[in-house]
Amino acid sequence: MCSLALGKSTLAVEVTNISMHGVWLLAHNKELFMPYDDFPWFKNQTVKSILNVEEQSPGHFYWPDIDVDLTTEIIEHPDRFPLKAKADNKAN
Repeated sequence: MCSLALGKSTLAVEVTNISMHGVWLLAHNKELFMPYDDFPWFKNQTVKSILNVEEQSPGHFYWPDIDVDLTTEIIEHPDRFPLKAKADNKAN
């Protein structure tokens, strides 16, 4: 018996891992890591909202549930884009 692939994957982008350190995104056979230190928007989100990612154009990703959009360049070089979301600052 021979198992053959029935077709190509239709997913151009998908989240492949969520850990206590960050989120891994696979886009066009390239794995991108988004550590929470650089991408704090993802840290306290549900798995469902993180997995819901769309590629709006090549290399431009959007998470509609958390209203975050990032490009491959931002993910690969966060130091070039110093603006980050502020952490939740609760009054003490």
